[in-house]
Amino acid sequence: MNIDWNKTPLIPAIAQDAETNEILMLAYMNKEAYELTLSTGYAHYFSRSKQRIWKKGESSGHTQEVKDLLLDCDADTVVLKIKQNGVACHTGRKSCFFTSVMQEKTILDKEVDTDAIYGVVDTLYHTILERKSAPTEQKSWTKKLLDDKKLMLSKITEEAQEVADAIDHESDEQVIYESADLLYHTLVGLGYRDISPDRVKQELARRFGVSGIEEKENRKK
Repeated sequence: MNIDWNKTPLIPAIAQDAETNEILMLAYMNKEAYELTLSTGYAHYFSRSKQRIWKKGESSGHTQEVKDLLLDCDADTVVLKIKQNGVACHTGRKSCFFTSVMQEKTILDKEVDTDAIYGVVDTLYHTILERKSAPTEQKSWTKKLLDDKKLMLSKITEEAQEVADAIDHESDEQVIYESADLLYHTLVGLGYRDISPDRVKQELARRFGVSGIEEKENRKK
């Protein structure tokens, strides 16, 4: 049975521990990710937030060795029987399924400190996404910004002006402080739109080696 990629260009892929049968995570595959998984023996996925192929563990080293790949009866979902090296979840937990709805609590502890692995920007962005899905009664500045679009946009504008003012006539320390404020509020804006900062990195990489004048001219075409 073959996957009809024209009908289902993106399919769910469930990662399951090959020995314990514990479900560790759910991601998605397109045809390229599927074929890379089969050819390399390591799980590759298509990130909907990053809009690119990613090898599981490319940043953390927590790779997934594929022992078997099972296709369901409709040929539109796969189960990967894997050996998980390290942890499966970006939060540092063994599994991505660590929140019990019925018990209303977290049931898995962190096994790995992922802050150093992923970097502060990615860690902060994922924290923002967690605040976004938090109940309204859980108060935080991030949650307040995400729930008030007008306030969020005004803060981004305000922080950008403060960076410009600091660069113009204030100390290096103040420039750094104001830039950190702007980066945080920009990340909140990206989180509001569900745009991963990885896509910004991809855009910067695309522009690398292209002059600013040429890049602006290309935008007009």
